[in-house]
Amino acid sequence: MKLNRSIVIYLVVLIAAASLYRAFDNRMWGFAPQIAMALFGGMAIRNKAWAFALPLFSLFISDVIYEVLYTKGLTPIRGFYDGQWGNYLIMGSVTLIGFLFNKVNIKNIVLGSLIAPVYFFLVSNFMVWAGLGVSLYPRTWAGLVECFTQAVPFFKGSVLGTFFFSAIFFGVYYFVNRSARHKVQQVPATAS
Repeated sequence: MKLNRSIVIYLVVLIAAASLYRAFDNRMWGFAPQIAMALFGGMAIRNKAWAFALPLFSLFISDVIYEVLYTKGLTPIRGFYDGQWGNYLIMGSVTLIGFLFNKVNIKNIVLGSLIAPVYFFLVSNFMVWAGLGVSLYPRTWAGLVECFTQAVPFFKGSVLGTFFFSAIFFGVYYFVNRSARHKVQQVPATAS
């Protein structure tokens, strides 16, 4: 597969910026670019391997950064922990949600930006409650309610972050593609 050079540069910058941003300590809980990136990958990237790799690699890099900061005593947040595999699994499935949208347009971006964080919230918190990797809550109705209640601040940030970063990712992608198409159209035909 041959990728346009400007698209490759965009994807590399996107991964680096998203990884670094997620590792910032003083941001709103849940306000991170990875869900939007997974949605973007599924909706906008034709190559399925790249579509999955983009958010998962970004998530992994930011987890490495968190782990380094944690081991140096600079953050209380671990980079790697029991049950973390679930986040990677869910993030990959958010990319699948993006595949469901056949056309990249404002309506689908808004709809996807709402569905993806709701899905992530429901599945990830159910996994936490079920004790898949971490046992924080009793496996009772009260424990389930407590688990979801404790996660509401993450959910708010997740929805806001997904809308915010979707606007950036899809907006920049639109202008990069538009610029690349414009350059192709301006190339004069060679005489034969």
